[in-house]
Formats: sequence, structure tokens, C-alpha cells
Amino acid sequence: MSFYIRSLQKEQFEHLFDLSADELAALRAVRMSVTKKPGFPCRVSLADAEIGEEVILTNYEHLAVATPYRASHAVIVRPSATQVHLKIDEVPELFRSRTLSLRAFDETGMLVAADLAEGTALEGSIANIFENPSVSYIHIHYAKPGCYAARVDRA
Repeated sequence: MSFYIRSLQKEQFEHLFDLSADELAALRAVRMSVTKKPGFPCRVSLADAEIGEEVILTNYEHLAVATPYRASHAVIVRPSATQVHLKIDEVPELFRSRTLSLRAFDETGMLVAADLAEGTALEGSIANIFENPSVSYIHIHYAKPGCYAARVDRA
């Protein structure tokens, strides 16, 4: 089954890039300098930030649904990021070295399936979940910190 992984859109975060530390704090965000690679995965480029690069850590509502599963979590965005546009069935290299949590939702935002997958086996896990016709989309999270990573839709 073909799929498409969607990153977050840079436009959603551009208002943060020129704010002061106090202004960012008021929005539950903080500017950071990258200290290790891998470790600061950008949700716009779906690539790890480089050591010394500036990033913004902010809270993002990734599941804005009227169900008990409504959710937000921390995400990292890079002011210097280039918006990624993945091809159908393309998995970003960023995911390959990580353990991922897959959470599948129906069209109303109710959880219908979940799984853990190593990034090297992500395609098979996505295909297995999409075999369930009630699955509308999948959210990928980084399994250890629990942070939202990207959305997967049927292609």
C-alpha cells in the first residue's frame, strides 16, 4: 500500500523565528543551540539539525480533534530549514536510525491501532496498519521522547 509522509509546514512557525526569549517563553517556546547530532530532529525538513545550529523548541497541537485523543507535544523547527516534499513511499533518512511509535486514527480522530517500528522497517509497519480500512491516517512519534514527528496518509 502506497503512503505519503507529510512534514509540518514552515509557515506555521515563521512568526517565532525573530521573537525574543521572553516573547518565545510566553508562547511556550524556547530558542536552543544544537549540541549533538542526531538529537534535534526538525519537523519541517525531516532532517537532524547540525551542531551549533539554532532551533526553536515549541509546543504544537498535532491532533486537533474533538475526541479524548486531542494532543500536543514539543517539536523542533529550524529557522534555516528548507521545506521537505517527500515522494510517495519515501521515508526520510531521519527516521531510519530511530524507534518510532505509530498511532493510527479514523476519520473522527479516534485511535484504532498502534505499533512500534524500527525506522529501517517503517514501510512494512505502515502497510500493515493501512490494511485496516477504518484507518484514515497515521501519526509518527519518536518512541523514546514521545514527540510528534510526522503524519502519514494513504497515497
